[in-house]
Amino acid sequence: MNQQVEIIFRNAERSDAVESAVRERAEGLARLHDRLQHCRVVIEMTHRRMPKGREYRARIDLKLPGKNLVVGRASAAAQSHPDVYVAIRHAFDAAQRRLQDFSRRRRGDVKSHEAPPHGQVARLFPAEGYGFIRMSDGQEVYFHRNAVVNEGFDRLAVGAEVRVSVHDGESDKGSQAGTVKPLGRHHIVAAAKRA
Repeated sequence: MNQQVEIIFRNAERSDAVESAVRERAEGLARLHDRLQHCRVVIEMTHRRMPKGREYRARIDLKLPGKNLVVGRASAAAQSHPDVYVAIRHAFDAAQRRLQDFSRRRRGDVKSHEAPPHGQVARLFPAEGYGFIRMSDGQEVYFHRNAVVNEGFDRLAVGAEVRVSVHDGESDKGSQAGTVKPLGRHHIVAAAKRA
């Protein structure tokens, strides 16, 4: 990838040692993603004077088939550092994370956050100490008062939203809830939005 690495110095003197460090880190990116076509690195000395002298910033532009990734324009990767090698390290670390995220998305390895199993109390039999929960898929699940966390059975009402752990075939009434945790409606909506 040596011929595909472009190094530009802005307001800073060109240095063989800095170029060597950049090329070495760029080779690491090429090993991480074999379809990396071009890596452009801009080493810039900031215009403002700091108490301990000038500071450096590194920006990296990566060209991939159908995608360009830019690192160092904003956020932590754009921070300036008094040591040029620290600026390079921070920028390449951020580029590596962005490239890994890009690769995961392309492969479809993106984590999904499913809403926990939940439902609504459909029927309650307080004197007998049990009830039924209608799950989001329409299935009804039996639960005993002992399954409700924090001894909350007596505070349940028909229509209450609950999170449920279901155990199939545990009861003569069909599926049974092992744990029932009463929730406010906002918990389910928030979990579904994160999905």
